[in-house]
Amino acid sequence: MAVFEGWWPYVFIAIAGWLATDLWRWLGVLAGNRLRDDSEVLNWVRAVATALVAAVIAKLILYPTGVLEHSPLWLRLGSIAAGVTAFFIGRQKPAVGIATAIAVLAIGLYALGF
Repeated sequence: MAVFEGWWPYVFIAIAGWLATDLWRWLGVLAGNRLRDDSEVLNWVRAVATALVAAVIAKLILYPTGVLEHSPLWLRLGSIAAGVTAFFIGRQKPAVGIATAIAVLAIGLYALGF
């Protein structure tokens, strides 16, 4: 039994990790298969998910940490404006908007000496 003596924390973590994530994913898949794509419940879930992502992005822009904490607000907002503009000009491809916003922010930070 000495072989299994140090293994119990890893087994516990694996089981707890599975219960916390995969179980709920499978329940979501089972429940989601019964929903129509145009149902009100699914529209509500999409709206809540979009709002949560928007809130996280707003928090990162308005209350940043690390190097961005010392960067000026106008640079952070300007990089977002450039990214949104590039997104709409670039046929609404998210990668174009994200890459542009990151590039503008990086160039601005470099120009300011960060």
